[in-house]
Amino acid sequence: MLGRVKTLLPLLVAIVLQAPSTAPDPLAARSKGRADALVTVYEMADFQCPACRMFAVTVLPALDSEYVRTGKVRWVFINLPLTSIHPNAVAAAEVAMCAARQRRFWPTHDLLYRQQDQWAALAQPRDTLVALAVRAGVNRAKLLACLKSGDARQEVELDAQRAARSGARATPSFYIEGGLLEGAPYTPDPMRRLLDSIYAARTHAPPPAPPAPPAPPAPPR
Repeated sequence: MLGRVKTLLPLLVAIVLQAPSTAPDPLAARSKGRADALVTVYEMADFQCPACRMFAVTVLPALDSEYVRTGKVRWVFINLPLTSIHPNAVAAAEVAMCAARQRRFWPTHDLLYRQQDQWAALAQPRDTLVALAVRAGVNRAKLLACLKSGDARQEVELDAQRAARSGARATPSFYIEGGLLEGAPYTPDPMRRLLDSIYAARTHAPPPAPPAPPAPPAPPR
C-alpha cells in the first residue's frame, strides 16, 4: 500500500529524550493538530524530493482537512534531506527551521514545495529560498540572523540522525503509532484507511464484561 512497515521506537526515544519533560515541546513549531490527538504521524521528508512535493501538494491537504483540523491526528515534520541526490535540500530545510522559529513553518513548507522547480536546480539557492520564506510571512532580518547562527543546520542534522537511526532511508517516510511506512500514496485513500483503522481502535475499546449474576438464595431449612 505505502511501503514496508517496521518498528520505529528509536526515533520516538530520541525525540523524547532530546529535552527534559518540563521543557517546551521541541517539535511544536513544526507540528499541527491537537497536542493530545489520539494519533500522531511523524513525516520524514526532504524539501527537494519530488515524491515529497507530490504528497505535500496533492495528498496532505485532504488529510489535513479530514484528520488534523478535526482533532483526530497530530502531524509532525522531521527533516530527512537526501544530500547525495538533492544538493539543495539542506539549504531549504534550514530556511524552514528558521521560519519555524517565527511560527511560519507550515506556510513556508507549503511554498517551498509548490515552488520546488524554481529553486531545486540552482547552484546557489539561498536568495531564492529566503525570498520564498519572506513571501510566506517570515521576517527577513530575523531569518538571515537565524541562518547565520548555524542553529538551524544543527537542528536539521539532528533530525537526519534520528531518522537514520530509525532505519528510514527513503522519503517521504511516515511513523504512525508504532510502524514505519516508506513511500507516498498518490491519493489520500490508502492513508485514510490506515488512519481510520488506528483511530477506530483507539476510540472503540471492547465493552466491559457484564456483571456476574447473583448467587441463588440458600434453600429454606
